[in-house]
Amino acid sequence: MRHWKRHLWELLGIAAGTATMAVAFNAFLIPNKLAAGGISGLGIILFHLYQFPVGLTVLLGNIPLFILGWFILGWKFVAHSLAGTLLLPLMLELFAFLPSLTADLLLASIFGGIGVGFGLGLVFRSRGSTGGTALGAQLINHFWGLSSGQGLIAADLAIIVAAGFIFNAEVAMFALLSIFVSSKVIDFVQEGPGFSKAAIIISDHKKEIATKIMAELGRGVTFLEGRGAYTGAEKGILLCVVSQHQVTYLKKIVREVDPGAFVIVSSVGEVLGEGFRSI
Repeated sequence: MRHWKRHLWELLGIAAGTATMAVAFNAFLIPNKLAAGGISGLGIILFHLYQFPVGLTVLLGNIPLFILGWFILGWKFVAHSLAGTLLLPLMLELFAFLPSLTADLLLASIFGGIGVGFGLGLVFRSRGSTGGTALGAQLINHFWGLSSGQGLIAADLAIIVAAGFIFNAEVAMFALLSIFVSSKVIDFVQEGPGFSKAAIIISDHKKEIATKIMAELGRGVTFLEGRGAYTGAEKGILLCVVSQHQVTYLKKIVREVDPGAFVIVSSVGEVLGEGFRSI
């Protein structure tokens, strides 16, 4: 029962994500000819040239990719993309009635990128995919040895360059901006708004520092063993992850216990486990 409940929530997440993407496409990207890469970008080009439905282009464009992926990469690789790949073209047609919300290319590229990024982030968090050039990039990697990232960039750039020739260079540049915005929003949705900080503290008073961190900040601390390369002396090392607003308090604790401690603080995109988000 629990297993099926998890799959149901994932399916709902994929549905919500593809619906959000469809709204962004129909309200911002499609009416402004912003072909921001991918099969959907190709669909926008064909829509403005021949009035061919974008959703149908996305569906038909994914069929050969899925067939190749199934036989070459294996069914397990493409199975998780099936729900998103089928739902996205459906949502694109369901929300095709939406009017354009702006004719300003800058606003359209920014808000379209936010919508697509937020929706795709939801799909990814639900362990789904929308197929398209992401799947094509894996096939490029298989046949020609390019990394998946290089393949994805090449596929998206080809669509954007084509849009630049068919429409104009300004539209292509705004399409690139839209891709940049959506990539940042995807990271935000997947990693969450609360960026944490990881602190590595090297001190001869590790127990006192750890005790105060656990008591005052309510954070766990891990002891690591280290040795100074120059002196050869053993060093006490503490590893601790805190929220961003706790960094000041953490440094205050270390300064009070051992002003001569060596402290490294770095940003952490995502933390899973006790005291943070569950895995």
